Amino acid sequence: MSDRVELIVLGAGIAGAALAYHLVERSVGPVLLYDPRTPAAGATGRAAGIVTEQLWDPWDVRVVRESRTEYAGMAARHDPSAYRRNGFVRWTSDPEVATALRSARERLVGWGAEVRALTPSELAQRLPQVRTEGVLEACFDPEDGVVTASSITEIYVAQARAAGAESLLGTGFRGLRREDGDWTLSAAGRTVRAGRAVVAAGAWSKQVLAAAGFPLPLAPYRTQAALLRPGGPPGPDFPSAHDLDLDVYVRPEDNGRIMAGDGTQLVEVDPETAPPGGDEEFVAHVAESFADRFPGWADAELVRAWAGVCASTPDRRPLIGPVPAVEGLYCLCGFNGFGVMRAAGAARRLAEVIASGDGAPETAEIASVLPGRFGPHPAPFRPRPGFTLEGGNDPRF
Repeated sequence: MSDRVELIVLGAGIAGAALAYHLVERSVGPVLLYDPRTPAAGATGRAAGIVTEQLWDPWDVRVVRESRTEYAGMAARHDPSAYRRNGFVRWTSDPEVATALRSARERLVGWGAEVRALTPSELAQRLPQVRTEGVLEACFDPEDGVVTASSITEIYVAQARAAGAESLLGTGFRGLRREDGDWTLSAAGRTVRAGRAVVAAGAWSKQVLAAAGFPLPLAPYRTQAALLRPGGPPGPDFPSAHDLDLDVYVRPEDNGRIMAGDGTQLVEVDPETAPPGGDEEFVAHVAESFADRFPGWADAELVRAWAGVCASTPDRRPLIGPVPAVEGLYCLCGFNGFGVMRAAGAARRLAEVIASGDGAPETAEIASVLPGRFGPHPAPFRPRPGFTLEGGNDPRF
């Protein structure tokens, strides 16, 4: 069977699903959303789900702020449990990092973020489980929140379908290729042709683009998280938190549980063979961090630990927009672990470019993240992502 659509979106993680939704909202169609697995089966379903505008660049702040607003609205209409505002706090006891954190807060305030400083006693009030002795600098954004990324992805898929998009999910993938001026997708005995295609395949984007003959600088890497159950009855929601010295984050989960990470490994991996479970070293690091900095949760029981695979770029910024020198091919990938934070705002920007017939990309605010910015022969690189203090181009942070 052979079908023709206007555009194929390859990948039904949160970014691809959001893009399909925004495309049909802008009357770009017919649109096919394809994934060889179910929606959110990749990194989206394993994401921390923290949505914070405490990033290092005005573009990111705007994109995350839009994403945060969109998730909150989607959840309010379709699943109130999928998003909640709980705020985000981070701190350090290192004098050098404290200076960088203070500078970051001042920049964020200048960009309109509701970030404010906390004293150690104020930090203790918001997170009584934390040992605050020695904390030199802390900042807090009450507008930040947490999202159940898999639930929001399902909402995007359902709303895109309701608006006319087709989805082809859970069927074998034989590749995306250029054929007679069209992009052709073959899956489960079906061939779909389109004038345009978007690769939003997360950690698999590198393989898909290379197999299609258009490689881009992407490096898949493995990151880990754990779910823990504290002793005693469930307490109230607490702000998501990041200890910059230990590089450990925590966020509230349902039923009083806690999600903790960051088990990011700075080496490239094959997403097909990367172990899906958490390593013993990572679990031990979480336990030691809780004993050291989160004594109120030191008795928490490990429920499970897992790993997902994300994709890094040389400058830790995503690849969004037309693939250079290739007609009708776009990408929406390389989010460096911040895909859930950025997905809605990034998808809206790319949808505007596509709907405008590839009008000037800078009008949709993607000039700084265009895939061609590394030139025709980018050098190999090691992943350097992570939920660290984003200090611009300073490699220390």
